[in-house]
Amino acid sequence: MNYRGSTGYGRSYRQKLYGTWGLADVDDCIYGARYLAEQGLVDPKRMAIRGGSAGGFTVLNALTCHDEFSAGSSFFGIGDLESMFATTHKFEASYDHWLIGPKETRKAIVEQRSPINFADRIKCPVIFFQGLDDKVVPPDQSVSMVQALKDNKVPVAYIEYAGEGHGFRQSQNIRRSYEAELYFFGKVMGFEPADKLTAVEITHL
Repeated sequence: MNYRGSTGYGRSYRQKLYGTWGLADVDDCIYGARYLAEQGLVDPKRMAIRGGSAGGFTVLNALTCHDEFSAGSSFFGIGDLESMFATTHKFEASYDHWLIGPKETRKAIVEQRSPINFADRIKCPVIFFQGLDDKVVPPDQSVSMVQALKDNKVPVAYIEYAGEGHGFRQSQNIRRSYEAELYFFGKVMGFEPADKLTAVEITHL
């Protein structure tokens, strides 16, 4: 999904995400999904949204603020902005100044755009994938979201990988993730994948 802020469309397009991260990207995904449904290209009752890292942040915000999607899949997605920027590695330590705003004025914005603060609004099933060695988006980001959904009795699955960081590198884990995601979507949307897949534990399904 080439939402506002994606590269390859010129500086002005990329900079449209500055200050609007967690809003503009979410809106673009929602409008895209609505368009596909209106055109009859997808089943509006069985749409899913998936993404990793910042894309996972978009997924979680889309599910807290809208009800277009029937399921979500978050790969090492950000659930708590303040916690993430406090613990992330040096390379990404200043992104927040562009995407959110200066620390002196952003407290309310960070609270408003952190999915963990509105996890009770998520009503559809979500699956989470997380590398335990992730220094960019630490495991507690996914774990806290998973626990919030469990507390609210929303169907949720969580798969973690030892030895994986921010973006999975081991082929067996990459394959396992895609197969688990397909299995999960099949279970929560009511379809049977063509291949026999390893079962995933889904809480509250």
